[in-house]
Amino acid sequence: MKKLLVFVFLIVGVAASAQTKDMWNEFAKTKFEPKYYDKIGEYLFYPNFTEELNKLVGKEVTIQGFYVPFAPEDGNYIIISKYPMSQCFFCGGAGPESIAEVTFIKGMPKFEVDDLITVKGKLKLNAEDIEHVNFILTDAVLVSK
Repeated sequence: MKKLLVFVFLIVGVAASAQTKDMWNEFAKTKFEPKYYDKIGEYLFYPNFTEELNKLVGKEVTIQGFYVPFAPEDGNYIIISKYPMSQCFFCGGAGPESIAEVTFIKGMPKFEVDDLITVKGKLKLNAEDIEHVNFILTDAVLVSK
């Protein structure tokens, strides 16, 4: 019986240590360089994603962040930020690696500005479509609010 308990605690310990990656840290490893976009006639930051991040494309990841109300009203996604709205990419000067777009698999929950939420979804990286951010979670579900 003692051996069984030790085995169970060992398995639980290994599982706990294999927690999901801090995706904000993974996003921060992305290098950005200015690139001219003819469509809008100006320079924007173009991402060079890491090999490690590219390996996560299509895999389920979890991100905790602050809800910021910057998605289009007719869109079916939200934006979450590593930082509260006063410090986020749109208002406070943080970089593009500090925001992610989240498209929910079932309807969109209602959030208030700066709600701290945790979402889980499939990672998609975006380098070309300037209508969307660089880091996207698709088929997402709300884990906690």
